Amino acid sequence: MPRLALRPLTLTSSLLLCACSVLPPETYTEQDKTDRIRFDRQMMYDQQEPVTHPISFYEAAARALKYNLDYRLKLMESALAADLRDLSSHEMLPQLVASAGLAGRSNDSGGTSVGIEDGEVSLRPSTSEERYRDLSGLGLSWSLLDFGVAYYRNQQKGDQVLMAEERRRKVAQNVLQDVRSAYWRALGAQRLLPEVDKLLARTRQALDSARQAESQGLLPRQQALAYQRALIDSVSLLNQRRQDLEFARAELAALMSLPSGSKMELADTPEPKLPILAQTIDNMEQMALENRPEIMEEWYRKRANQQDIKIAKAEMWPNVSLNWGYNYDSNQYLYNNHWSETGLQVSINLLKILRLPAIQNMEVSQKVTDDTRRVALSMAVLTQVRVGALRYNLAAQEVAFADESLRVDQSLLHYAQAARTSDQGSELEVIRSEGRYLLSRYQREAAYSQAQAAWGRLYNSVGLDVQPEAIAQHDIATLAQAIEYTIKKQENQALLTSNSGVPYALAD
Repeated sequence: MPRLALRPLTLTSSLLLCACSVLPPETYTEQDKTDRIRFDRQMMYDQQEPVTHPISFYEAAARALKYNLDYRLKLMESALAADLRDLSSHEMLPQLVASAGLAGRSNDSGGTSVGIEDGEVSLRPSTSEERYRDLSGLGLSWSLLDFGVAYYRNQQKGDQVLMAEERRRKVAQNVLQDVRSAYWRALGAQRLLPEVDKLLARTRQALDSARQAESQGLLPRQQALAYQRALIDSVSLLNQRRQDLEFARAELAALMSLPSGSKMELADTPEPKLPILAQTIDNMEQMALENRPEIMEEWYRKRANQQDIKIAKAEMWPNVSLNWGYNYDSNQYLYNNHWSETGLQVSINLLKILRLPAIQNMEVSQKVTDDTRRVALSMAVLTQVRVGALRYNLAAQEVAFADESLRVDQSLLHYAQAARTSDQGSELEVIRSEGRYLLSRYQREAAYSQAQAAWGRLYNSVGLDVQPEAIAQHDIATLAQAIEYTIKKQENQALLTSNSGVPYALAD
């Protein structure tokens, strides 16, 4: 078939392809949704180690860091930033382009030669090119401008990798802080929920007895109603506390990304003593300014923004292009069907020089903006450190007060139980005493968990890391040991040992 006859067929095929490209988009089916939900659920809980024993605090932190989806997302973003940096580094290489193709025309090319002075035709019409020929080539080109822009882009990608790593550190620190707060509340819930349920059952039973005594006239109506009112208040208060305890367990399970309905038992070991802060506020502020991921991220962002300025300036440079190519043409009229060519070209866009004053103004404004943002963030960080230290000392004092309150309510309960008689009033007093005692235990557990949370916020406010570099390669037990070692080491070195000055503490 002549090559010219292929043109209508090629044109028809192109038109058909264009018509197909404007078809309406296909919506997802219900089966697609079902498959997507199944895939997402598998991604949520895939390859998790089963819970086979009571979970300690450090194991809870290990599970949260290993399986928490927010942290896993930051890990992937950090890896993606590193891959983009590696990809951008290839843009600095020269371009090496290989080509091959066919060329054709419907008639012969050719021409005549006309005299310049007299305008007479000096040659008969002739051609030196075949109608159809094969072409191929290999070209290498390098541009100084493209290299400079790609270099600065690669530097910028490197800063973005460091920024992503700082965001990962921050998420890890926040996860540990949330786990520390939720774990001790959940452990208090595990200790108190059975006793709260028992007391609720006894209170409801006493409330039913009071209603029967009222209906049978065994107690004066006013006394019976007052008795019922006291029991209802006790039930309401206990129900509120029970809800708080249940929410704590649910929050901890969510932080560890446990599947719904998973049984979770916490290790009921003796609670550790609250650390005594023995570091000066000035030293803690200095550590925060050195370690906080947010400040480091802003510092890297300033350097990344400066790369944009450098790129804008580089685009005003003269562009130097080097070219080399090897070519082949099957045209039989050519004397040399194979040849190579080289070239050097220097060019500059003169109008881009007019952008220089605007670029310089933008450079100054960008630098001032970046510095102001970082300084404002640093001031907020210093405030967090001061408030964190103050909050922890207050929380530690609240634990001591809760211990004393618990001791008094326990003595009152023993007294009420010893003085119990058969009348309704004594039973009510026992229930009230048990309710107050459980409430004091709840307040004590809450005070201790708040003190642990305050310590976690203080730990977080100075920007201390919480885990080793690699997480995915460790099982839960190994990772928990590494986290425990890292946290205790940093606490001892950074917060529990004063290098100079007077330890920061509240005045009595």
